[in-house]
Amino acid sequence: MKKGAVALLAVLLTACSAGGDNKSYYQLPSPQQSTARPAEMREQRLLWVEQVNVPDYLAGNGVVYQTSEVKYVIAANNLWASPLDQQLRTTLVTNLSNQLPGWVVASQPLGSVQDTLNVTITGFHGRYDGRVIVSGEWLLNHRGQLSRRPFHIEMKQQQDGYDEMVKVLALAWQQEAASIADEIKRLQ
Repeated sequence: MKKGAVALLAVLLTACSAGGDNKSYYQLPSPQQSTARPAEMREQRLLWVEQVNVPDYLAGNGVVYQTSEVKYVIAANNLWASPLDQQLRTTLVTNLSNQLPGWVVASQPLGSVQDTLNVTITGFHGRYDGRVIVSGEWLLNHRGQLSRRPFHIEMKQQQDGYDEMVKVLALAWQQEAASIADEIKRLQ
């Protein structure tokens, strides 16, 4: 009888603790890394994605949703699985690596002669009208020549929910990575 009561109590405690924690964790989908193409050492170009900065309201664990023109909500149960700035930097490195054949793109210094990219994010959130916003600016130092570009991307969600919002945010971020890659190609 005691063993049955202890087992029942353990099951009840497990059910109560599991039911009270309805948190969901989100990670930006990582694009597939294209297969590496060997580059001649003398022609190898290096790009260091030095940092991706996010404002305080995006730096916390909660996914952000804009509920009106002036009001933002930071979710308590829909959280980033790892810090957003790290996710943005990692996916940016992968996207740029895929779009810049012949370049070595990394999130750490690569040598004394390298281009550097810094990104400041001002918006990375869903909005009350079913759109996602990805905005900010980037600064590229390409062989001593500075290029600064603001960006503002709005994309429509096809479905409701945080899963869809995160997927569309990732698509918008991938679109901005393509714009950065195009600028780098133009400067070559």
